[in-house]
Amino acid sequence: MPPILVLIVDDQTLIRRALSLLLVEDPQLELVGEAESGEAAIAQMETLKPEVILMDIVMPGMGGVEATRVIHQQFPETKILVLSIDDDDENIAQALRYGAAGYLLKNTPVEELSLAIQAIHKGYTQLGPGVGRKLIQRIPDPGINPDVEWKKLTRREQEIVRLIGQGANNREIAEVLFISEKTVKNHITNILSRLNLRDRLQIALFVTSNPIYMTSKA
Repeated sequence: MPPILVLIVDDQTLIRRALSLLLVEDPQLELVGEAESGEAAIAQMETLKPEVILMDIVMPGMGGVEATRVIHQQFPETKILVLSIDDDDENIAQALRYGAAGYLLKNTPVEELSLAIQAIHKGYTQLGPGVGRKLIQRIPDPGINPDVEWKKLTRREQEIVRLIGQGANNREIAEVLFISEKTVKNHITNILSRLNLRDRLQIALFVTSNPIYMTSKA
């Protein structure tokens, strides 16, 4: 298999250099470029065509959250893995809501970072241990019985929830299920109502925190 093409976006030169050296050592990854801001990353997308972006959050000019939103809209096939020292709940939730496929802190061990890049390239969501705990706390009414909630969904809605848990966007869900994006949006609206959740992020947290529902046998 060809290596995964990776773009590093971080305003700190030392961080970019350190990550570059780590990526060079992994034959399954290939560094295609570096950017010191969200604007610089967007400007290079057409030329570099990265498959995975390592995105910092706090940068001068356009930060990582906004850059994630723009890149996800314009280049939905590119997976974004946030790599930051910032563990602010709202920034984490916003980045994932805007299309990031994962959120790791910069103290993540090298081996785990490499595996995370490979995982989101395959379509999985990756959250660091502390990050996952923070987000699970954002799910309303933690005392609900997930089995009861799951059974409220139709079979098609359950399929869509699984795909959201795998990190698929609306276009990808529509292609997999052979339905229109408008139909996907309607289903998601119904899912949010049935599960009493606020947004797509909470759907992903609901299903990934209950792994039994990630299989079609659930």
